[in-house]
Amino acid sequence: MEGQQEGVVLSVENGLAKVKTSRHNDCENCGSCPGNAAIVLDARNPLGAKPGQRVLIEIKEAEMLKSAFIVYMLPLIAIFAGATLGGYLAEHLAAEALWFQVGGGGVAFVSSVYYIKYFDRKARTNIKMQPVISRIFE
Repeated sequence: MEGQQEGVVLSVENGLAKVKTSRHNDCENCGSCPGNAAIVLDARNPLGAKPGQRVLIEIKEAEMLKSAFIVYMLPLIAIFAGATLGGYLAEHLAAEALWFQVGGGGVAFVSSVYYIKYFDRKARTNIKMQPVISRIFE
């Protein structure tokens, strides 16, 4: 299944179009980004849309869900796993568990943030994760 959104092409360069589109329901419900009016995104332009044309953009939902999981759930899982490992390490060393759990959770969280930055850089160049113009409205 794919998410679809209408927008207007602002500019075209190197096979990519900058498209201004309103936020869809998922964006409005999330509230992570500032503002609610519109966003501008880069979309692949296989149909050759020109500035000023209204277009339909498709984004694969599986990729959106994968990205959302990595950004929102991975840090929580990492904190839990790091705290658990810290507790086991403290038990093994016969030390107070609290500071090892806090430290383990903190290290795991920072590691997850670095992974998210790496994932974001890779996602920008991954063709499967880029929005695509699928239709031009006349």
